[in-house]
Amino acid sequence: MGKIISVVNQKGGVGKTTTAVNLGAYLAHLGRQVLLVDIDPQANATSGLGIDHKNLEFGIYEALLGERQLFDVVKRTMQSGYHVAPATLSLAGAGIELVGMDEREFRLKNMLDEIKDEYDYIIIDGPPSLGLLTINSLVAADDVLIPIQSEYYALEGLSQLLNTINLVQANLKPELGILGAVITMFDKRNRLSESVMQELYQYFPNRIFRTVIPRSVRLAESPSFGRSILHYDNSSKGGKAYERLAKEILELEK
Repeated sequence: MGKIISVVNQKGGVGKTTTAVNLGAYLAHLGRQVLLVDIDPQANATSGLGIDHKNLEFGIYEALLGERQLFDVVKRTMQSGYHVAPATLSLAGAGIELVGMDEREFRLKNMLDEIKDEYDYIIIDGPPSLGLLTINSLVAADDVLIPIQSEYYALEGLSQLLNTINLVQANLKPELGILGAVITMFDKRNRLSESVMQELYQYFPNRIFRTVIPRSVRLAESPSFGRSILHYDNSSKGGKAYERLAKEILELEK
């Protein structure tokens, strides 16, 4: 049965989609069957894997509304064992349309329950907000992975995110776990990064991944070529870091 990981942070620009796309690529590279679920209306994970979201006939939005089976919307990527349930432009209206639906917080969970036996890992890339799509991504998940940029304002909003996770645990999904936080966009020349790191260790004493994702031009470039860093520049610092992160996550299975 597949493990479902939701990559969440309501703060934009922290490397959330970069982490979801590249973690998925390296888990698949290490022999796992992986599905990336893009429920961010910006569809950056979809386009970052080379799929033109503007010309898709349907995607995750139609599956959430019950108009399509999830199997119908899943696409293959250029990488064996790595599939994506793509976002399309229609997803922008989903937050409003879901409000009036039965079991609105459980739409994604119910969908993924039907196919999770087909995959070893399902990774959800949610929007940078705490709306209904993010709540769906938390309720559907077994665990939450929180990418945190190593900069001064990174910890602002973290307590709000943890409070949302606590509310979901209390009211909707008691067994939701926190896999941990991963530090992204780390610049070792910046002394501020070091102090943010120390503060994070106090927040998550046993839940900070050893792997730190560096700030990297190659990582930033790869989505514009529709490729994960694995297929764009595997030997780059960013590529090696995401491979280490995937291995750390696989270690947790043991």
